[in-house]
This record gives sequence, C-alpha cells and structure tokens, in this order.
Amino acid sequence: MEYKKITEADVHFFTALLGSAQVQTDSESLQRYGKDHTEDLLFVPEVVLKPGNTQEVSKVLAYCNTQHIPVTARGAGTGLSGGALPLHGGVSLSMERFNQINYIDKKNFQVSVQPGVINEVLQQAVKEKGLFYPPDPASKGSCFLGGNVSLSSGGPRALKYGTTRDYVLNLEVVLANGDIIITGANTLKYSTGYNLTHLMIGSEGTLGIVTNIILKLIPAPKHNLLLLASFDSPEKACEAVNAIFLAGCNPSACEFVEPEGFRLAANMLQISFDIQPEVKAYLLIEADGNDMDTIMKECETISEVLYGLNVTDILFAETAAQKEYFWKLRRSIGEATKYNNSYKEEDTVVPRGTLPELFKGVKEIGAKYGFRTVCYGHAGDGNLHVNILKDDLSDEFWNHTLDAAIIEIFTLCKNLGGTISGEHGIGLVQQKYMTVVMPQTNLDLMKAIKIAFDPNQILNPGKVYNH
Repeated sequence: MEYKKITEADVHFFTALLGSAQVQTDSESLQRYGKDHTEDLLFVPEVVLKPGNTQEVSKVLAYCNTQHIPVTARGAGTGLSGGALPLHGGVSLSMERFNQINYIDKKNFQVSVQPGVINEVLQQAVKEKGLFYPPDPASKGSCFLGGNVSLSSGGPRALKYGTTRDYVLNLEVVLANGDIIITGANTLKYSTGYNLTHLMIGSEGTLGIVTNIILKLIPAPKHNLLLLASFDSPEKACEAVNAIFLAGCNPSACEFVEPEGFRLAANMLQISFDIQPEVKAYLLIEADGNDMDTIMKECETISEVLYGLNVTDILFAETAAQKEYFWKLRRSIGEATKYNNSYKEEDTVVPRGTLPELFKGVKEIGAKYGFRTVCYGHAGDGNLHVNILKDDLSDEFWNHTLDAAIIEIFTLCKNLGGTISGEHGIGLVQQKYMTVVMPQTNLDLMKAIKIAFDPNQILNPGKVYNH
C-alpha cells in the first residue's frame, strides 16, 4: 500500500486547524513518538498532532483520508506489541490532551471519561465515591484508558472481575472519513443489531479513533487480604491454581512468578527480597470482599489447599505497606526484565487447567533452542507472560532463528486450546504469527471489516494482520 508523504501544505493545514503548539515536526518529538515499550523498535512519524476535541480529530481524519495519509493513534506509549508505532510514517495522533473525567454517575454506576485519562487516576477518582473500576494493567500508573480499550487490557484482577471489555458500555468514535458515531447505548443490556462497541474494543485503532468512553462501575470491596506462597516446583504452583478454584474459592488475583522475576524487580527497585534456594515458583494470591471474616475463611481454605500440595511457605501481607511492597514487585517485573537485557515478551494464554503443560512446554522449547526465559503472569486466567532473554545470543539467532521457537510456543498454545495474546494485543510484532492460531477464513473476515470501516486503509496500517 502506497501512502502520500506529508508536505509543507499538509503541515500548514494541521497548524491552521490545531495551532502551532499542537503540531510537532522536530526530530526529538518524532523520535519520542516513534517508540513505545515494545522491545527496541523505532518507526518515526512525519508529524505529531495533538488534537483537543472530537471535532478536531474528525477534521484531521477527513483530511488525511482524502490525502491518503496514514494515521496512527497513540496513547501513553506503554504498549508491548508495537500497536502505536507509525509503521508507514504519516501522522502520530496523540490523544494526551483528552484527559478529562467528564462525570461520575453514582446513580447508574457509570463514568464518562476521555481516552487520555490515566487508568489509576480514574481508579482513585471513583474510589473516593465508593465505586470500583477493576481493570488494572501493570502500567496502570501511566497507561491511558483509550489504550486499554484498544487492547481490551486486563491485569491481575481480571481473574475475578474481567477485562476492559467487560466494563465498556458505549463509545464515541471517529471513523476514517471523519464521521462521528456512537457505537451503542449507556445500558447494561444491548441487543440492538451488531455490537459495534465490542467490535471497536481490541481493534487497536484500525477501525476508528475513540474520543469518549462510557464505563460501567461496581461497588468497591471494603477489604482484601494478600498472601505469597512459595513452591519447590513451578508445575506444583501451576497445579495449585485450579485446586484453589475446585475448593470453592474465588480469589480476586492469582499471580504466578518465577523467582528470577522477583529478583530482577528487586534489583531494579533497589529493595530487598529474600529468595530461598529451594523456591522455584511463587503464587501471589489476593482475596477481597466486604466481610473480613468471610475473606479470612477463604484465605484459610486457600492455605489448606496449598499445604496439601506441599507448599514451601506462605507469607501474609499484614499491613497496607506490605501489600504495596508485594504488588510493586509484581508490577515491576516486565520493566525489570528489559532493564539490563534485550527481550521479547510473548503474551500466551491457555485454559487455566492446562497452565502446567504450557509452562513445561515453554521451558522445553527454550532448552531445545538454547535461550533463557522468565515467566510470570495471571495464572488464575491462564495468561502466562513469557519473556525470552537475549543474553549473549547472536543477532542472527535473535532476528531469524528465534521465530521458529516462538512458532513452537504459539503452536503449543493453540494445541492446548489457547491463543497468542491475552491482553497485549497483536499490533506489529505478533501479526506474522496470526496464521498459527487463526484460519484464513477468519483473517479474510477481519480484512473485510477493516475495508468496510476504512476503505483507504489509513488507520494504523500494517497492524493486526498482513495487509
């Protein structure tokens, strides 16, 4: 697909529309918006635009559509699949000025919010009113809600409460030609034709640009307890997850971590974390609710299950500071993994009961090809993040041979009933593996949907599937 290169006339149009402060063409800005948190990739845009309202987005897209200029929407740049990278140059459309919480509706347990609001900012705002927005990615302190919608982000508490998809009621979206649509209704039920809201969620900016979001809220749980269980076998830790649920428990989080993950996080954060030699895996388990006695009983049941599986030790976080300590370690693992190393992160997900087989298979594939992995993730919903470390592997191996190993990992996921991404999306780096898990008929349907929404294919081209 050929796209028009941006000219001085195009920049003049954008400047007249948005103002010179919201149009950036300097090298430093272009370099900054050409990166996200995906490995060390760089795709430099030709111009960075920062619209401030829906009408400005509409006019930008209408113009780019007629001029055949590619547009890649960008949130906070915390993505891990290259979804916000402007592969074909063109416009990097930053949504950072869309940073307002419009209103919190306690009567209907809803919030209207712009896509540039940071996840944790929304969480704190609704918490002050006794409400709860559960999706909490590791990057919740910096990621934008628009990006969360784009990828249907999850996080540790997706286990009990679901992912972003389960909380989006309605969206305002600007289409490629500049048309502005409302995708559904601000209702808990919706059975009025095709569900365009759910089609937009997870579409990674390839079908339209989200400019406003209506989210469902729930009552905030009053209490929670957190425990850290250590195991002398990763397989035992994985098996324990299903055993906890079979015992009738419903934890709000159940995270699997290899010791190396905690070690890397502790080193980066410069805090202490004692790892005993016999420990080969951890489960970080949280239970929440409104009655502390009920939560205590649930944790007692969980402990009984774990001791029945010869758990090495169980530590309870007895204070808010201890809880924050454990969660900070857990949420820092991804950043810590790449702190002193090059890495590729695979967002594998399988049915929860097959998690032990996935972990074992990943390690066997790593041994076969000679690379090291650090695994962690949301064990409660079968979502295992596999970080492949470059260490001293050759560039030839890293850039070419490794693909065969990744295909084996994804084939294993498919054979176990899973897929290649649970919450990070496909973006750029995973699109070449889509054929591993998806038949051509499905891909053809996706392409047809893309063309229906974006005939000139200007929105985030080169992502999700091979064009």
